Amino acid sequence: MAPRSLAPAIAIFLAALLLIASSSPAASAARSPPPSTAKHHTQAASDAGTTKPAPQERDIPAVFAFGDSTLDPGNNNRFTTLVRADHAPYGRDFPGAVPTGRFSDGKLITDYIVSALGIKDLLPAYHAPGLTHENATTGVSFASGGSGLDDLTARNAMVSTFSSQIADFQQLMSRIGEPKASDVAGKSLFILSAGTNDVTTNYYLMPFRLLNFPIIDGYHDYLISAYQSYIQSLYKLGARRFIVAGMPPVGCLPVQKSLRGMQPPLSSGKGCFELQNQETQRYNAKLQKMLVALEAESPGASFNYVDIYTPLKDMVTNPTKYGFTNVEQGCCGTGMLEMGALCTSFLPQCKSPSQFMFFDSVHPTQATYKAIADQIIKNHISQFTNNRI
Repeated sequence: MAPRSLAPAIAIFLAALLLIASSSPAASAARSPPPSTAKHHTQAASDAGTTKPAPQERDIPAVFAFGDSTLDPGNNNRFTTLVRADHAPYGRDFPGAVPTGRFSDGKLITDYIVSALGIKDLLPAYHAPGLTHENATTGVSFASGGSGLDDLTARNAMVSTFSSQIADFQQLMSRIGEPKASDVAGKSLFILSAGTNDVTTNYYLMPFRLLNFPIIDGYHDYLISAYQSYIQSLYKLGARRFIVAGMPPVGCLPVQKSLRGMQPPLSSGKGCFELQNQETQRYNAKLQKMLVALEAESPGASFNYVDIYTPLKDMVTNPTKYGFTNVEQGCCGTGMLEMGALCTSFLPQCKSPSQFMFFDSVHPTQATYKAIADQIIKNHISQFTNNRI
């Protein structure tokens, strides 16, 4: 286990590794699916085909997700990237105890949502092996871990840009064909979550955008403008029901705290980097304002802002309320910097992920996702359905 005093050095190594990967010839070459175990393929096929019997008329026929790793159930498995979770210990609490590509020990928020709606047990990746046409029409995730609203973020991570995710959705609608495609798009739920990678990678960890935007609020404006454009593109493709998540308390992520020496033994381990949290809150306020204005000029559309910041901050402040014993570090390894390719089964692991808020240095545990999903279902999903969920 690496000493915590080495955190800044490890961070620099990680940054260099990402830069080398993104600038290598392999980054621009055609990427083939990585080798996988038979067990992984079996679970992927199961994940891609678990549609529940549907009633004749459903208020929400499908769920489509776009964004980053918090919504990616395995789309990155086909890429040569460090931002992958198709290996142990990811998936240790997932049905079958196999890594599917979800950046967690188990399920994601969208898995709980489609299950609560009675659509299917899990929301599969659009690029999952064995995905059936029937299962795709009831919802998939196009999200890609490491992606963001800024194309530079995705390119450096060698993953899908937000615009390419929308192109995948457009491809799916073309396969479905009219008039069904318009009906599906108009009634389905669109869940979006992006932006965190942009600020943490391009501004805090590796300040690529600092020269373009000396003040972070200017970068926020750039990101929100891009977000608006992406949402408008989905609207033009028929989407009408949107759930848009704000940023989490970035200053409470273990990796962000580690980079500033806020993890023990260098500090008491208490609290968060509040300057980053204040900047996040300013971003979230602008995002809400944009969504209100966009809804006013988009006939028939509903844009629901989901406050992720408040409940996650409450978990940090009141961990016992959620059954957590550790909200400072991730379950994997030292819990400071390990994520993606750096989080492996060769490292020490916590015994009970359900008692941890984070599974790795960035991503929540299944327990955290479940708590957030319950709030979203109660406060936002219910308005779109006549059925009790």
